[in-house]
Parts: sequence; structure tokens; C-alpha cells
Amino acid sequence: MTLRHVVIGAGMAGVLSAIKLHDAGEQVVVYEKASRIGGTWRENTYPGIACDVPSHLYSYSFAPNPEWSHTFAPGPEILAYLEAVAERSGILDMIRFDTEVVRLAWDDDRSQWDIDLSTGARDVADIVIAATGVLHHPRYPDIEGVSDFAGAVFHSARWDHSVPLEGARVGVIGTGSSAVQIVGALVDTVGSMTMFQRTPQWVLQVPNDPIADDIRTGYRADAGAMRALRDELAIGFETRFANAVVDADAPILAQIEELCRANLESHVLDADLRAKLTPDYRAACKRLVISPNFYESITRSNAHLVTDPIVRIEPKGVLTADGSLHELDVLVLATGFRVDQFLRPIDVVGRAGARLDDVWSARPSAYLSVSIPDFPNLFLLNGPNGPVGNFSLIDVAEIQFEYVMQLVARVRDGRCRAVSASRAAADRFERDRVEAAQRTVWVTGCRSWYLDDRGVPAAWPWTFTRFRELMAAPDLADYDLV
Repeated sequence: MTLRHVVIGAGMAGVLSAIKLHDAGEQVVVYEKASRIGGTWRENTYPGIACDVPSHLYSYSFAPNPEWSHTFAPGPEILAYLEAVAERSGILDMIRFDTEVVRLAWDDDRSQWDIDLSTGARDVADIVIAATGVLHHPRYPDIEGVSDFAGAVFHSARWDHSVPLEGARVGVIGTGSSAVQIVGALVDTVGSMTMFQRTPQWVLQVPNDPIADDIRTGYRADAGAMRALRDELAIGFETRFANAVVDADAPILAQIEELCRANLESHVLDADLRAKLTPDYRAACKRLVISPNFYESITRSNAHLVTDPIVRIEPKGVLTADGSLHELDVLVLATGFRVDQFLRPIDVVGRAGARLDDVWSARPSAYLSVSIPDFPNLFLLNGPNGPVGNFSLIDVAEIQFEYVMQLVARVRDGRCRAVSASRAAADRFERDRVEAAQRTVWVTGCRSWYLDDRGVPAAWPWTFTRFRELMAAPDLADYDLV
């Protein structure tokens, strides 16, 4: 049986899905709301943007890249890599750009999805793969007066490159990875750099060394060497970090904290500033910030760390609780993303009129992060409760895709018309997940974007080794096969 697959999104996971389906000879179309591929790497173009996963690990396993310039790839290189892989794979003609999926409705009689598009056109699909990503809906701060600011103001994920920065008084609200990268990239260009900190971060100093020309030449000649490096990085990342954060008592977490503390103490000599930059929670409770130069940057003479709470934004700058008005020309909101959206705002209607907005009214969830009860033949890549917090999302998406294709095969060969996780399996998974989350480092005293409205980590709470094992093959007893 020939199936029609629709992929939503042409970011990293969407490109992956299109390539795999194309190579398998399947019928596939990709709907992308923007005018080019790339997802988060298309939308985030702020100065200093780079991945915090090593370049050769943050690559498709089937498309190693000998041209990475640094240990941690700059954002523009990742975008160029995704575009090059898509072009080589011959999938660009399958992507409908500037076309947003606005509604999905399941027809039980036909066992198909009816799809409404922003262009007014309609489509149908036997299988829908939602590769909509996690970090693509900017979270704007609820601060009085943002619209009153007389200078340029924008979110870090909506960077305005027309705004001149040389000699400007720049303020950054936030202290996560984006804010840290922006400060490090701009402090020597701007007139002054003011970082507004609500919570200090543990920052691990990891040099981002250039990859030497002779090493890249060797990779071009020997793809096997790159694959061996990728395997080595994956094993090290998994055993030394990914598996550790789900065990709050893991000795390596104490070692990571000592490294972070040594980084802080060796680079920030001013005792008052060092105290302001010292977290009161454990390392890795929030997503660990990787930076080669943050502490050096924040101690520059033109850099200022403000820890007094923000009262409001005024036309001339930011007013803080101590009565100070920090006058600025440019204000950057490095305040993260709404990580609970996934498919939304798409209107998704499943079996018997079930609406995803209602099912997810409290919080998003999915069995093994890929399937939702009563929403047949709809599969999520990097969906709710996956290993978003502690591994390469490319590897996660590849593993999930192969798992999903084993379910799709049952529809293709006629063994069933529709497949979705059972309610019993989804409820059991959620109970087990919430229980396991209490043993992770993410619940040891911090507030982070990993936590849901209950304070429960929304990320995969078990080892990545267990993730691989469970995703090796579906347990069909946990699915409704129609």
C-alpha cells in the first residue's frame, strides 16, 4: 500500500524525516511556515550563537560533515549544513515553503488526516509527522513598559540586524545560553553591556577551538574516521553527562560543579561580583551553560551585572528596584521560549472529535514522546517528555523516526489502518515518568524551563541508554491498532 506522508516543519527533524521517507521511496510533502529550512537555526541569528553539543555529534549520522570549523559549530554553519544536506538529498522540491498547517482533522471513515493550510489549500495524509521543534515560540517577559522603550527592543530569537551596535549602550535581560553567548560576542564592540540577572548560572568553561585544516583534510579523505569520532563523542556524552543528570547522587555532577566553581573563582576576582554570579542550587539543575569566555566578558570595564529586580521599562532604559535607571540604546530580551507548545497553535482534532487543545489543557504529554491517544497516525519527533535536556536532539530524532517507521509499516502492509498509543499505556508512562523525575538533578532547588506548571521536569527522566532500549522496537500491547 502506498501511503501519503505529510511532515510539518523543515527544521532539523523535518529534513531528517523527508530524507528518510524519500530514500525509502515513500510519497511525502513537507509544509514549512517560513521561506527556508532550518528551524531554530534559521530563526536564531544573534551574535555569538553556537551549539552546545560538539559539532561532529550534532550532525546526522548518515551525513557526516568534514567542514566543521570549530569544536562547537556556530549557528550559521549549522544552518548551511542543513541546507546542503537537504539539497544533496533531493528533497527541496518536496517542501512547500511559506505554507503553515493551520488545522488537522482525523476522518475515522477514511483513516486519513484532512489538512487545512494557510494558503487556503487543503491536503490529505495517511501519516502525519510533526517535526515542529521545541525552541521556536519566543517567550516574552511580562514587564511593564516594554512597548514604551524609545530605543530598539527585540527578542534574541528575532534579532534585528539593522540596529547599529558599535558604541551602543546594550542591555540584555536573561542569563541563559543565548544571553551568555550574546554578552561574550558583543562586549568588545558595544559602548556598554548591561546584563540583567534574575538567577545566576553555573557556567562550564569549554574552549571552542578551531578544527585544524589538516584534521579537516583527513576527515574528507576518511569518512570512517569521522564516524568513529561521532561514536566516541556519543558514548562519552551519554555516559559522562546524559545518564548522570537523571541521578541526583551521581558523583560526576559534583565534579561538574567543582569545575564550574573553579571557572568562576579563577576569572572573577572581585568578591562582590563573584557572589552575585554564584548560584545557590546544584550544577546541572538548570541546563548547564557552556562558554569559553563569559566570566572574562562580564568582568570587562564596560560590562555591568545588575541583580536588582526590574520594576519596569521606561523610554530611556530599565528601572530597577533600587531606584536606578539604566539608560540604554538597545534592549535584548534573551528570555527563552515557550517550550510547551509543540504542534500548537495548529488546531488538531482527533478521533471522535477529541481536540488536542483540550487534551493538553493542563500540559502537553505523549507516550514515549511520540504518540498521543485518540490521535491516530500522528507522530511527534522531539515531542513532550523526550530527552531534550541532556542529549543531541539530532540523535533523539533519528532514534524516534526509526521507531515510528516500525509502526507505520503495519499500516503500509495492511495489518491495521490506524495506530496510536492506548490511554492505559499513556497514563502508565506519565505516572512512571513523574515518579522517576523526582530522582533527577532537575528537582534539587532551581526553577528552569525543564519544569512544568507543577514543578515536575518535563524532560525524559531516565538514562539515555534506557531511551535507546525502549525505542528499539514498539511494544504493540501499548497501542490501539485499528
